[in-house]
Amino acid sequence: MMRIDIISAVPDSLLSPLNTSIVKRAQDKNKVEIFVHNLRDYAFDKHKQIDDKPFGGGPGMLLKPEPFFDCIEKLTSERDYDHIIITIPKGKIYDQKTANKFSLAKNIIILAGHYKGIDDRVRVKFATDEISIGNFVLSGGELPALIIADSIVRLIPGVLNDSESALNDSFMDGDYIEAPYYTRPAEYRGMKVPEVLLSGNEKKIKEWRSEQSKIMTENWKNINSTE
Repeated sequence: MMRIDIISAVPDSLLSPLNTSIVKRAQDKNKVEIFVHNLRDYAFDKHKQIDDKPFGGGPGMLLKPEPFFDCIEKLTSERDYDHIIITIPKGKIYDQKTANKFSLAKNIIILAGHYKGIDDRVRVKFATDEISIGNFVLSGGELPALIIADSIVRLIPGVLNDSESALNDSFMDGDYIEAPYYTRPAEYRGMKVPEVLLSGNEKKIKEWRSEQSKIMTENWKNINSTE
């Protein structure tokens, strides 16, 4: 069974998403264990301070190194971890290939930054993987941590049923976007489902989906190409 530990300054923001839908189902099936650790539990002073002003000045507050060191060292003394992931703007842009790699692991730690970020000594000492979910800034690393956890969990064998299979998802085979899907009714507000999908002809449906996938993949590449 996979184990995911998430270390956060605001753990309450993680609890609801981790206890709903497919991620909850995976935990109920004993496919994954997910533990959220409150950084304040590892603060050493009576005020439970976990942040401080950055050396050299500048705006914002940084998460202190001591609580991270204590929490990570406690966890790593109890088991071996395949990946210790830090969510950071300068990290590798997250993609399906990386999610596939992480899904093969046994134990993972995800470090969620907050405020201005995390004292860089934490990254230097512990991080095996530096991950960004895109070229934009969030208030904290909790949303990236949730995205990483969700994308990993759904790939664990036995989590999804056949109708939800991840094998045909977009990006599972490189730069590949799925064809569009439709369900009942066959016509809604004048918009009709493509006739081929109603034909029952599996060969033609497969050909149509392949062609639509090529078109949508090309469109995606054009939208995301740099000028």
